[in-house]
Amino acid sequence: MIYQNPLASPADLDGFRLEGDGALSFPLGRMRLESVRPPEDGQDANIVLWCPEDFPADVTIEWDFWPIREPGLCILFFHAAGRHGEDLFDLAPRTGPYEQYHHGDLDTYHVSYFRRRWPAERKLHTCNLRKSHGFHLVAQGPDPLPAVIDAQGPYALRLTVKNGEITFSVDDLVTFSWSDENPLPGGKLGFRQMAPMIGDYANLRISAS
Repeated sequence: MIYQNPLASPADLDGFRLEGDGALSFPLGRMRLESVRPPEDGQDANIVLWCPEDFPADVTIEWDFWPIREPGLCILFFHAAGRHGEDLFDLAPRTGPYEQYHHGDLDTYHVSYFRRRWPAERKLHTCNLRKSHGFHLVAQGPDPLPAVIDAQGPYALRLTVKNGEITFSVDDLVTFSWSDENPLPGGKLGFRQMAPMIGDYANLRISAS
């Protein structure tokens, strides 16, 4: 185990960085993340919360997730760093709009695992893996997470990266696996949400793959 964080209280977020206008609370002893801006503000209403640690290329990232309010979208950024090896926190400030993350001054992977923001996404639930710089859709699979009205939770999410092979699962059900011939070397991870989504998170665990 490289890193463990229960995400159960404000003290657990020491060093974390919130980009965009968001609110963090712990009403049930787990981290609740939400935007404070209306969804009508578009991309300016979206938020990202970064863990301050840097992680190596071969890792398994696990966390518990509860969808609380939809519509919305949840993303995990991982292996995020500057395009020339800079620390993510040393780059130009970011404020939440998606373009800053996929066409900004960083490289990253990102998996969108609760895609319910737009009507087309709600018709067919998928998990998408993209690689940036750029907006490259490299893998896609089914999203088994239920809608908020039927959600029980917690849902155990696991992302494994090993020798460039990226596998994502929900409650041990693999949704996709993809092998990158030119894998990113590692970096930071962050939780992103599109307003008006509210999500709860707990038990963040990172181990060596």
